[in-house]
Amino acid sequence: MTYSAEVVAVHQQTPDVKQFRLRVDDHEFDHDPGQHVTVQFTFDGEGTEGDVEPGEEVVRPYTPTNLPGTGELTLAIKQYQDGLASAYMHQRRVGDEVTLGEPEGDLHVREYGNDVAFVSTGTGITPMLAMLRDYLDRGEGHVHFVHGARDREHVMFRETLEGLASEHANLDLTFVLSESEPSWNGRIGHVQDHLGDLFDAVDDRDHYVCGVPEMVVETRETLHDLGAPDERVYAEGWESDAVGEGDGDDD
Repeated sequence: MTYSAEVVAVHQQTPDVKQFRLRVDDHEFDHDPGQHVTVQFTFDGEGTEGDVEPGEEVVRPYTPTNLPGTGELTLAIKQYQDGLASAYMHQRRVGDEVTLGEPEGDLHVREYGNDVAFVSTGTGITPMLAMLRDYLDRGEGHVHFVHGARDREHVMFRETLEGLASEHANLDLTFVLSESEPSWNGRIGHVQDHLGDLFDAVDDRDHYVCGVPEMVVETRETLHDLGAPDERVYAEGWESDAVGEGDGDDD
């Protein structure tokens, strides 16, 4: 099943990420926060073709950052030089119609009574933010949100996250930049390299991970080496052959 959604707001989130608020009339989305929807359109031949021919249907997954229960979804989409779907979406304006697929996917909060960690890079933050909001509404434990970006300018949802941290005493927030910057006193490098310092123990909480496949694999290995049970690590990485060149919830 597909839905025709109207673009009701567009916001420039970072230099290469736009946030789109989409509304489907007479519908209420009921899905698990962390699941994704697909943006679907017919390729018109403009832009980088790659393996896609004009007239072919393009289907790409993006994860809503807002909670279900309304007819609106908020998608944060990064523009990629070779990304068909990201180029298509970045050309959308208020009032345009976008075709969406049903929410699906297996990334969602498992146990609300457990302590949790959300670990992401780039636009892998989108399911993490949705699950964080869900957990803060329903969870009973401690949550540590760890996010990696290239530099401060490319940190997505920073004000939103800092606002949530100020409102919830059970939320700790850590940003990691891959590029060193003047006056930045925070952590530098890759998020997976800091997990041993951030947690006294990793076997006492559930870990949710999202980013490019390489980051996901390395984070899984790091958590395993630190003593996290494999069954308490839930991860998702967008494989290139599943989403096409440059599209999807990764960085």
